[in-house]
Amino acid sequence: MQKDFSWVNCAWSDIVNKVKITSDEMTVKFPSMTTDGVYCDTHAPWAWVVGFWPGLLWLLYEKEKHEPFKKIAIDRENLMDQPLDEYVNIHHDVGFMWQLTSIKHYELFGNEESKTRALKAASHLASRFNISGNFITAWNKNDVNSADPRGLSIIDSMMNLPILFWAAEQLNAPRFALIAKAHADTVLKEFIRSDGSVRHMVEFDYLNGNIKSYHSGQGYDEDSAWSRGASWAIHGFALAYKYTKEAKYLQAALKTAHFFLSCLPEDRVPYWDFRAPLDETTPRDTSAAACAASGMLLISELVEDQKTSIKCLNSAVNILHNIHQRYTTFDQPEEQGILLGGTFNVPKGLGVNCSLIYGDYYYVEAIAKLVEKVNSNTR
Repeated sequence: MQKDFSWVNCAWSDIVNKVKITSDEMTVKFPSMTTDGVYCDTHAPWAWVVGFWPGLLWLLYEKEKHEPFKKIAIDRENLMDQPLDEYVNIHHDVGFMWQLTSIKHYELFGNEESKTRALKAASHLASRFNISGNFITAWNKNDVNSADPRGLSIIDSMMNLPILFWAAEQLNAPRFALIAKAHADTVLKEFIRSDGSVRHMVEFDYLNGNIKSYHSGQGYDEDSAWSRGASWAIHGFALAYKYTKEAKYLQAALKTAHFFLSCLPEDRVPYWDFRAPLDETTPRDTSAAACAASGMLLISELVEDQKTSIKCLNSAVNILHNIHQRYTTFDQPEEQGILLGGTFNVPKGLGVNCSLIYGDYYYVEAIAKLVEKVNSNTR
């Protein structure tokens, strides 16, 4: 493991200083991806990414107590009531939206309105559970391919299960946790291949629950290995283990992490798909790297075997250090994002080699974890 961790506190300081500037100059309410260095707004108030910007601000406020971060985070949360109350456009990504905003607000200040918002969101998610196939449906309509949205589920769903586990604890209502575990079991069975690679989309028959088809989604093809999908699995199964302490979820997190690490290039930042053809123009995805690294840091805290814990910690540190050295924008004031090299959707040609708000979020989340670890070891 690295002996010099001075870069970690420097990275945190650079993040705080940059976001103080960008949060003041940002003209969009909910940034999604950058064009020419400037964050574009999301396409709809119910877009899945709307929680990441206020969530990032809460991560910074929690350590820095910089009041403008708190004010903006609360303001953005209040603007998210429209899709919550509208209901019809709500999808499976409510965890991304309200876990990072309302639950964090409630945890920090006991805000009851925020708690209610998160419980509503959890109820929406639970209502999407298909009892025949034991899966949570993804979207209300499908613009990706010919799959019937009534039977479509995606790997991203693993990152949304924590809001169900949280709701079960808050309400002493095990039904939420039972739904989350049933879905996680289906993902474990149908999305995780024997080599640890991960499918993006699985289509079930929505009436009998049988598998109908596998779809490439944002990956290269149906047999490929979309790197951000792998990061959703690593991090998502680690979170499932955190809440349940069921060993199969930790084993799944470790299995997918092993595959992820085995496919990384020299600079430890994955290509957008591990099985896509490679040449000098093949895009990377720093958002996958950041999310996976944050998940591995969580695994290192949860796993009991010391050797495995150290390996996960070292792997996460190496990824984050390489990101810090090669992909951050701290010396580029024209860039509003924190990380370059993010890739949203190669098949659609959207958001390739830019900053992505969720990449920024998971980088800040991971660095916050490292700051806590480094500083606690020096006390």
